[in-house]
Amino acid sequence: MAVLVIASFLIAYCCGRYSRDGSSLAGSESGKRRSSYSGVKRRVYANNGSLMEITRGFNLANQAPQVSASDKTIEKAEEEKAVTSSWIEAVFPETARPYAYLVRLDNPTGTFLFAWPCLWSLAFTANPGSLPDMKMLAFFFLVSFMSRNIACTINDYFDKDFDAQVERTKGRPLASGAITGFQALCFLGIQVLLGYGIFLPINELSRILWVSSLPLIFTYPLMKRITYWPQAHLGLTANWGALYSWAAVKGSLDPAIVFPVLVACFFWTLEVDTIYAHQDKEDDVKVGVKSTALLLGDSTKLWTTGFGVASIASLALAGFNAHIGWPFFVLLAAASGQIAWQIWDVDLSNPADCFRKFASNRYFGAIVFSAILFGRLLS
Repeated sequence: MAVLVIASFLIAYCCGRYSRDGSSLAGSESGKRRSSYSGVKRRVYANNGSLMEITRGFNLANQAPQVSASDKTIEKAEEEKAVTSSWIEAVFPETARPYAYLVRLDNPTGTFLFAWPCLWSLAFTANPGSLPDMKMLAFFFLVSFMSRNIACTINDYFDKDFDAQVERTKGRPLASGAITGFQALCFLGIQVLLGYGIFLPINELSRILWVSSLPLIFTYPLMKRITYWPQAHLGLTANWGALYSWAAVKGSLDPAIVFPVLVACFFWTLEVDTIYAHQDKEDDVKVGVKSTALLLGDSTKLWTTGFGVASIASLALAGFNAHIGWPFFVLLAAASGQIAWQIWDVDLSNPADCFRKFASNRYFGAIVFSAILFGRLLS
């Protein structure tokens, strides 16, 4: 968190502050866009499960935070602040807030999806009867946080024109004009340098594997334009950490364990992100963005069931090859139940429910991590 705050301040002051008269590095036209209002639209899920949409942003004319609600009153929106990103307005100065939204600090689910493959691999590296290295677990959670931030920044940079036409994403900082493309690229450069810097104490193989993940991260947004399987590319992008986290501890890769873990993560991402993509399928058709949600359509639940089975089977193979204890397989059965619930309970026509099922994968990851942990302890 401290790293991101420092980076945000550096960008804010190096690439130009927002001004009341709308002047900026982007020129007068984009300045005018920002001079009145720079908003970040958010879908908010109330405690009763209903979907509401609010716009949080910054009125640059009077420096006052703005909140509007489309289907509910402003008072109701204020009551639901606890489940939104209101803490960002409280913690970050105005110039840094768009960068916090850019890297999705208000939605940590993506960080967990980047982190769990690392943590699963690290749990497998533990010796029988032992816990994994706690410092390594903390370190690779930070690495996952940084990698996900980089992914969000480059994704929004490439997709800003598409995002401006999609209801769920049109309030993102780049799409709304809250920050410029140049500012985002400067911010991206700082994030990459920080990411590489924190890897310097780690062995060379792990460092090389992390660097090799960057081309995957940078090209993922382009896949939506050329294939209906961008989720397959994301399956490698988000889960490459299974390799470099293992290498950080062992200094090499054990194909019998780490590759089944990577395959499991790959199919897990296919399942997760296909459900996630159903949120935007109507807008995606209009703007020409491709996804497995559009490709699979009414067959989505059948296909995602197959992805889930492949993921669980690959995890079971990794556990078998690692000679792990029986608790692993008991808890893996529980994880199977969780993923089956996601797939067969989700209402693919309801964006709110798609997001809820997507967000529930942090718990799936925790169950699998616990399975490996207890399996190692009782090996």
